Amino acid sequence: MAKVWVLMVFVVVGVISIGTSEGARKAPSWRIHTLFSVECQNYFDWQTVGLMNSYRKAKHPGPITRLLSCTDEEKKNYKGMHLAPTFEVPSMSRHPRTGDWYPAINKPAGVVHWLKHSKDAQNVDWVVILDADMIIRGPILPWELGAEKGRPVAAYYGYLIGCDNILAQLHTKHPELCDKVGGLLAFHIDDLRKFAPLWLSKTEEVREDKAHWATNITGDIYGKGWISEMYGYSFGAAEIGLRHKINDNLMIYPGYVPREGIEPILLHYGLPFSVGNWSFNKLAHHDDGLVYECNRLFPEPPYPREVKQLELDPNQRRGLFLSIECINIINEGLLLQHAANGCPKPKWSKYLSFLKSKAFAELTQPKYVNPATLQMMEDIKEEHIDDGAGKPHPKIHTIFSTECTPYFDWQTVGLMHSFHTSGQPGNITRLLSCSDEDLRKYKGHDLAPTHYVPSMSRHPLTGDWYPAINKPAAVLHWLNHVNIDAEFIVILDADMILRGPITPWEFKAARGHPVSTPYDYLIGCDNELAKLHTSHPEACDKVGGVIIMHIDDLRKFAMLWLHKTEEVRADRAHYARNITGDIYESGWISEMYGYSFGAAELKLRHTINNEILIYPGYFPVPGVKYRVFHYGLRFSVGNWSFDKADWRNVDVVNKCWAKFPDPPDSSTLDQTNGEYLQRDLLSIECAKTLNEALNLHHKKKCSSDNNSLLTSKEEERTQESEVIREADNIDANVDSVSNYISTNQSEESARVRKDEMPTSFRFWVIFLWAFSGIGFLVVIFVVYSGHRRRGTRSKHGRRRRSMPSGFMEMNGRDRHNRGLDVPL
Repeated sequence: MAKVWVLMVFVVVGVISIGTSEGARKAPSWRIHTLFSVECQNYFDWQTVGLMNSYRKAKHPGPITRLLSCTDEEKKNYKGMHLAPTFEVPSMSRHPRTGDWYPAINKPAGVVHWLKHSKDAQNVDWVVILDADMIIRGPILPWELGAEKGRPVAAYYGYLIGCDNILAQLHTKHPELCDKVGGLLAFHIDDLRKFAPLWLSKTEEVREDKAHWATNITGDIYGKGWISEMYGYSFGAAEIGLRHKINDNLMIYPGYVPREGIEPILLHYGLPFSVGNWSFNKLAHHDDGLVYECNRLFPEPPYPREVKQLELDPNQRRGLFLSIECINIINEGLLLQHAANGCPKPKWSKYLSFLKSKAFAELTQPKYVNPATLQMMEDIKEEHIDDGAGKPHPKIHTIFSTECTPYFDWQTVGLMHSFHTSGQPGNITRLLSCSDEDLRKYKGHDLAPTHYVPSMSRHPLTGDWYPAINKPAAVLHWLNHVNIDAEFIVILDADMILRGPITPWEFKAARGHPVSTPYDYLIGCDNELAKLHTSHPEACDKVGGVIIMHIDDLRKFAMLWLHKTEEVRADRAHYARNITGDIYESGWISEMYGYSFGAAELKLRHTINNEILIYPGYFPVPGVKYRVFHYGLRFSVGNWSFDKADWRNVDVVNKCWAKFPDPPDSSTLDQTNGEYLQRDLLSIECAKTLNEALNLHHKKKCSSDNNSLLTSKEEERTQESEVIREADNIDANVDSVSNYISTNQSEESARVRKDEMPTSFRFWVIFLWAFSGIGFLVVIFVVYSGHRRRGTRSKHGRRRRSMPSGFMEMNGRDRHNRGLDVPL
């Protein structure tokens, strides 16, 4: 018996020691405090209720404090003082010095005030700073996340492009230290005390710099300086040399899909998201008083069982589960708050029963970070340095869309010249959309390897005039009528100049993950436009310009691109600028939304790269070698300027030696300001490249003593008869246009070699040849005048032989090309 008691004592002691060591591991002696900033509004009250409920469920350690910014007037009518432990701070929504209305500044101002005046700030080692529109899923322990004194941990905010350009150089002495971070912030208190005043002052500084609010400088899609507080944070940290440990796994936006093996511990519902036909957008509830209206909740999302039926892919399904978890926790918090407010017990419903069920409790029990979640971005980069080394590069094909007009011809000349000088691998094809009438008159057949497409500028069903639809229609037609052996397709616009190769292996394009460039003005991805036109608005990427896509993805996607373009174009009720971002409110960018919405339908998520494309006139990021000029906007250098729209009806291709006004010589530029110098040098380079392309084109096509392109009448008649013959064979059906001509680069090269002989020289050779033949026939006629019948036969034979051989070669090549275009 004594032995049994001894054994029991050892077991109890062992359990106590294990429990003590486990407790010591989970709860070190460090003190932690969590802060979040709000204002006296219903909008922030329901967010507060959601955050506080998640704080309790997640068993997040340490106290939490709401920094409440209210004016005296607002405070008189405010009902939500009881919603969370609160520290009141003076409102700076209306700046006391400048009068600027900018409520976001209350966040750094509130932290500064708390550090100066709160007793809690004197009794803490670590501070976690969150936003009100967040849900905590598990304990956030700075020391466990890897935070150190001098090295705070933060989430990644990749859209803060001002860290890479003139904005950082203007607002911090150490732009190279600027980190694109925000959202989750985990600070040692000593670092926060040094940093917080700079966070506030840099926010004020950036906010006052209205000259640099533009989207291409800040990344702010509204161009209103609304994210100045975020830049104030990054610039303030850079100013004192605080480098962050950046983690892109800890926080996720509902609607996004977590990486495989990742367990995020924060949900940030700052963007709209949806599950099936159900959707949620916090902005739609800006004035919603759900906290104070008994038993009123947000619309219930699908149940877990329904989500399993919606999505078969396990990782995609995880993303949907996170979305419903987010809104369910907010609704649960509202129910608890209603009870605390003294509301009557709500009537039974299936949804209320679910929120109170054991199943829901198990689904929302605290989550703990795993090694994969804790991996920092710098570590991930190191792992992928040698990715794909030694593998053969896939074949690529470049395409661009144009119409039968002089406007697109000079753009084609510029793009083709730059294609050959850029080192871009693979073939290139121009997708030429023309009506039958335009094609009969068209002179630019030889400007590029071409696939002919029926024009949809005037929609065949609706009669709507919208030439931009030709781009997706042409891509679809090309896919359906050409035997393509390339693995990746690069899609460009005609008004582009290539400066270097654009390859899938360099920019990490893959099947299911195309690469593109940012089109941040496509705000319809964030509002009701996306909800109306795609079942996956959360997957809508604001991209365009340059596209690198796997051929398998393009085959699935092209039809959706066209259909969604038609759909958005027909939705005239939502043409408004505040919905589409289209400054003309004419639906002109419907094709761009057709692209984004079509890709979202297939959940094609893009890798968005800021270093591929630049608009001439924009400030370049130092050190970036841009691969493409997109001269879609007016740009200038001093008093010289260029706007492609000014040259819409000017034929600089078919008029010998025509060109654009020369830009200033680079030696005349002001050398004192490096940023402006680099901007202007790029603008000059773009304009010079266009003129170089035109000059080379004219050298091939023009004689030195003539002012117009010379083409022999025989050649013109032959070409016209061929085009008419082709046009006569066109079926009314859209697909039949493939019977024109489809060429690839090798065929184009062969044709160019045949046509290298100058037009004027070829004319004289044909003339002398014909003259000699006629003279020979005259001599034969005189000598053999007595033999009329034989002379006539000889004359007929000579005439047959004197027919230009180029006619037969041309027709033979034409028949060969038409054979390539027949659908297999």
